[in-house]
Amino acid sequence: MAPLASRNAILRLMNLSRHTICPCHTCQSGSGVPAHAVNAFKRQLATPVNAVEKEYAFEVAASNLRFGDGVTKEVGMDFANMKATKVGVFTDPNIAKLAPLKSAIESLEASQVPFEVFSNVAVEPTDSSWKEAIAWARKHDFSHFLAVGGGSVMDTAKAANLFTVYKDADLFDFINAPIGKGLPIKKTLRPLIAVPTTAGTGSETTGTAILDIPSMNFKTGIANRALRPTLGIVDTQNTDTCPTAVHISSGLDVLFHAMESYTAIPYYERTPRPANPILRPAYQGSNPISDVFSLWALRQTVENLPLVAKDPSDKEAKTQMMLAAAFAGIGFGNGGVHLCHAASYPISGLNKTGPKYKHPGYVTDKPIIPHGISVALTGPSVFRFTAPSSPSRHREALAIFHHTTPTDPSIARIADEDIGEALYDSIAKFLDGLGVPRGLKAVGYTQGDVEKLVQGTLPQRRVLDLAPGIGDLGAEEGAENLTAIISGALEY
Repeated sequence: MAPLASRNAILRLMNLSRHTICPCHTCQSGSGVPAHAVNAFKRQLATPVNAVEKEYAFEVAASNLRFGDGVTKEVGMDFANMKATKVGVFTDPNIAKLAPLKSAIESLEASQVPFEVFSNVAVEPTDSSWKEAIAWARKHDFSHFLAVGGGSVMDTAKAANLFTVYKDADLFDFINAPIGKGLPIKKTLRPLIAVPTTAGTGSETTGTAILDIPSMNFKTGIANRALRPTLGIVDTQNTDTCPTAVHISSGLDVLFHAMESYTAIPYYERTPRPANPILRPAYQGSNPISDVFSLWALRQTVENLPLVAKDPSDKEAKTQMMLAAAFAGIGFGNGGVHLCHAASYPISGLNKTGPKYKHPGYVTDKPIIPHGISVALTGPSVFRFTAPSSPSRHREALAIFHHTTPTDPSIARIADEDIGEALYDSIAKFLDGLGVPRGLKAVGYTQGDVEKLVQGTLPQRRVLDLAPGIGDLGAEEGAENLTAIISGALEY
């Protein structure tokens, strides 16, 4: 017996009919739905489905966190308490000259903790920059690790820690499948303390590390709870030296971490159920605990990021953004992200050989679409697409952008089928207020690049599998939906 159509399958079809520009221009008479979409939907209904057990549990894992004004000065005592014999300190060439690293080094020296410094971490790290850091860490065989910097620094330190313990492993052994082997991490890694200097990635709380693979023209990474830092030290003084452009890009990462985590498929809809708990992914789908952290982070970001952009000396707004980044990290570190992040990886990667866009405010001689910007470029189009999967959750996000509640008459009277368009407009307005480029065309991409961006997005299965309404990524439907989303992100 053929399975009945699921509610999500029907919503996907409805969404496709509303937002896909049909390349064949052939529609069923009077239906307004492309013929190929109808045929694909019929095939889905007619094809027997093998029973696959859905997930039935979720786990919550996050680093211990310390939050306060000036707490970086405690890191030396922490390592002394841990009986560290030699600490590998990771930072980048910019942070190496600034107060956060100076404070950390002074603390290590005051506690007489031996250490070595690697200050050559690449902003937007690549496989080659990771290999350099890993080779350095393996040579020293550190007992403990310290990362002082943004997401690039923390992610590089996580990789160095992992491959110090797995001395003979290849980089691709642990990189997420299908790009790498995605092997489970069974050994205990060494203690890592992460000190963020941006309010963005939340990497101080998560088991995720992202890198760029230029030969493949996109980003990917390693996601495993074993990578998460032992302790995240969130010091409100450490973003004082951030340029405004970095504040904005980092804050946008927080915004979309929160929105994507809150709107990801529920954990109990994820398949397959792992045969062993060690195989349960770090990104599990939305769940009651990640929801709390993600929603709080979303509210704080909508309230405070515009204040920081207007006045980078606003201490209270910067403090709330540091908290929001950590909260969002706990949310997406357990719930996961989906379409905005999946598409951001080829958007950033292809820029190096394609548009070669260089974002204002970043001190570099190389093309760069900062991570938060690359995520935001598809934001309006993504959430217009996903809204039919859960109108109530998207309505709640819409209310936050309007600084009100879902029961406010101005929000409550919007029909479920119109939530996506309303949220599209609200996100676009918010991004406009921060000076974000108005879609992919504004950074140099054209309609002719859409297929390459789609092909670069498709391998990002660890996050795409959490995307609501996207359909079968191994079939025509998934690629068509991605094409519609990315085409819809060209301009707004």
